[in-house]
Amino acid sequence: MVDVTEEEMDNPTFKRDTVLSDVHLHCPNKRHLMVRLNAVGQPVFLSYFKLIWNTEDSASEKHVREATTEREHKYRSGDELCDKDRNNLKKERELNSEGVEALLDDDGDLEVVRRPRSASDLEAEDLLRDRVYPVILMKAKEDAFEDEEQECTCSDVVKIEHTMATPLEDVGKQVWRAAFLLADYILFIRDTFRCCSVLELGGGTGITSIIMGTVAKRVYCTDVGEDLLAMCEQNVALNKHLMEPGRGEVKVKELDWLKDEFCTDPEAPYSWSDEEIADLHDHCTVIMAADVFYDDDLTDALFRTLYRITRNLRNSCTVYLALEKRLNFTLRHMDVTCEAYSHFRNTLHDLENLQDRKMKYTVEPIKLDFCQFLIYERIEQL
Repeated sequence: MVDVTEEEMDNPTFKRDTVLSDVHLHCPNKRHLMVRLNAVGQPVFLSYFKLIWNTEDSASEKHVREATTEREHKYRSGDELCDKDRNNLKKERELNSEGVEALLDDDGDLEVVRRPRSASDLEAEDLLRDRVYPVILMKAKEDAFEDEEQECTCSDVVKIEHTMATPLEDVGKQVWRAAFLLADYILFIRDTFRCCSVLELGGGTGITSIIMGTVAKRVYCTDVGEDLLAMCEQNVALNKHLMEPGRGEVKVKELDWLKDEFCTDPEAPYSWSDEEIADLHDHCTVIMAADVFYDDDLTDALFRTLYRITRNLRNSCTVYLALEKRLNFTLRHMDVTCEAYSHFRNTLHDLENLQDRKMKYTVEPIKLDFCQFLIYERIEQL
């Protein structure tokens, strides 16, 4: 048995083979409250995500940010530089070119001499830079989370249990930005989903299904892994107060994309009954998935599952897919690319051009100019 000191518990180290969602990375430190360990020994945290119903305020803030960004861009491009500034920049460039020649060695390489950093420099840097690493364990007095407990009773707070810094195979236990984006769109056109039956593929923590459950009649939130599904079911229970006004229902079920059939074993947890499968085929008109396109094999499996399910639906169906393009520099391309996104686009194109007498798929992009109801950074890669 390995003894773990109190200091080690308070200063956790993330391993290099783990990934951490930006949603948790930029979440305020006080929100990272560890509540338990899951069945596989991973820390489980409880976070509170506030819904912004007054979208006019957020729209005005967005306008201010856009105006500020435009001014900064103009300044950087030189549009607002006066003659004096241009002269100063010209002199500075001349001095820099002379100084560079003096720093070249015999081989023509540049010798960079760095001055030692003083204590005042370090203090100034700390003031300018926001620390964004998460504090995942907290010690507090009994009333430390009194404010959060009061928020729990409100109708504008979503409570989500999740893990952080997981291996790639457990990323569904975290909350990702594309799930927030899809939740925003659901709330923006909420009347479209009134009384609908919905299927979510790769529901993860369940936050998107919970938001959909506030307006839809029934949501089947699906994923794989008993521990993940148990966490998702717990999140549905934590947010019942959000779904009760609209009498929405979220059912957590297992759906493995690598298998051709629904799990109907009555002994297996989160299995499907024959009545539930019939209900899905007879009434489902919406399918959704968020941030599940990060592995080519899983992307292929998802589209096979999507095709198999939609072929058996009685009604026409609209599929909403949200994702984040994650850019990386690859030696193979010697460029910044997003191979997972490229594979997704190719597979989507193949589905649209599928020659099937029974099925026809039409793909339409959605502009991201709708209101933001959750607090997160809506980056251009979404």
